[in-house]
Amino acid sequence: MTCDAIVIGGGVIGLTSAIVLAEGGRRVAVWSRDPAGRTTSAVAGGLWWPYRIEPEERVAAWSVETLRAFLELAARPEETGVRLVEGTHTGLGVEELGPWAAEVPGLRPARPDELPEGFSAGLRARVPLVDMPTYLGYLRRRLEAAGGTVEERAAASPAEAGRAAPLVVNSTGLGARELVPDTGVHPVQGQLVVVENPGVEKWLVAADGAASDTLYVLPQPYGLVLGGTARENAWGLEPDPATADAIVARCARVHPGVANARVLAHRVGLRPARAQVRLETGQLPDGARLVHNYGHGGAGVTVSWGCAHQAARLSA
Repeated sequence: MTCDAIVIGGGVIGLTSAIVLAEGGRRVAVWSRDPAGRTTSAVAGGLWWPYRIEPEERVAAWSVETLRAFLELAARPEETGVRLVEGTHTGLGVEELGPWAAEVPGLRPARPDELPEGFSAGLRARVPLVDMPTYLGYLRRRLEAAGGTVEERAAASPAEAGRAAPLVVNSTGLGARELVPDTGVHPVQGQLVVVENPGVEKWLVAADGAASDTLYVLPQPYGLVLGGTARENAWGLEPDPATADAIVARCARVHPGVANARVLAHRVGLRPARAQVRLETGQLPDGARLVHNYGHGGAGVTVSWGCAHQAARLSA
């Protein structure tokens, strides 16, 4: 065997898991069915914030560990794509958040003048906002610097990878539904619109964890990301024009300037949701160790480093 470990899946979870293993001294190959630019991670808005992910206690620890990693990466935003940006999450009080809230620097109740019209409460925070295309490129370069490789290759099963390496990490997200198979993982479709930024500098989120239509405005270097949707068990990847119009209209009520902003892109991604993240170990028929690391819902970026380190501990 030429590899110590094979990670199946080339999105943010797979690449981060591979980096932790490679920087720990293992020879690692990533098998990715799609190039990074076509993974669900590439479509993500990129805001660090636990959203649609369970179980709460483990998510808190994973989120805090990832936050600390992003705080370091934010010192080099042009290289990593990670910036610290101030913004407001409406409709929330600190008491409604998990234990991770105590670790967020500067988290506080929003003042009335910081809330958009129609909202009576919210939280203000300065948190990582990740430019995903830049960040995915950074992750790949970091993996390659540690001796890892990325191969565009679809695995028929974890056992196939287990015949090539003594350790297999399954980070296939929604693909685990067929690969494992695990019918417990299902899509939560998210649609967004990217427009030319009319001058918005702070992020804004108004997203109920159970709502199918959400509102978020995220200023990224490549444009202003407007969202969004969270539609359970919707598999379509084609943007719906009526949904896009509704997204822009919702965001324009908060930032009127976006109503006439030039549209740069329409995007749809499928969040890999599950009742709980599957982060556990097992054994393949040929004796290879199998570590599952998937089912992160709408918070893959938010928990990526914490889950990667936990996956590495399980592989020891």
